[in-house]
Amino acid sequence: MNPATVDQPAVELGRVAHVAVHFDDLDAFGLLHNARYAVLLERALTGYWAEHGVSFQGGRRSSPDVFHAVREFTIAYHTPVTGTGPVAVHFWLDHFGTSSARYGYRFHSVDGGTVHAEGVRAIVRLDPATLRPAPWTDTACAVAATLLRPAPTSA
Repeated sequence: MNPATVDQPAVELGRVAHVAVHFDDLDAFGLLHNARYAVLLERALTGYWAEHGVSFQGGRRSSPDVFHAVREFTIAYHTPVTGTGPVAVHFWLDHFGTSSARYGYRFHSVDGGTVHAEGVRAIVRLDPATLRPAPWTDTACAVAATLLRPAPTSA
């Protein structure tokens, strides 16, 4: 089951994926461990991109766009996730440049009533041989367009 497609709620911007919180994701108090938010966000994003043909399977990249590094990860915690079960991860792109991208994201309850955490994740596409920034492919640009926040219009 691909978490990026389970019960896709309607959102104005980006996508929502339901990602499972397992017992080993919890800390000693039964709360989602702070370090696991990054892993769950990665699972939500990976599922979405894989659904669009950009993935890493069987030891091979389906696209050069899979080779990227996280440049920044910030998170503000609001209300703890308690126990196991699904959590909703809402993600979108605030920026998609020549070789970089900046996601906004929010963790919330499946019913949308509780915001657990929110933040930013920035990545840079790298050339595997030089480890220097490299441009996204046309495929990545097309997928990114489905997540990109519209540019503000000037009045």
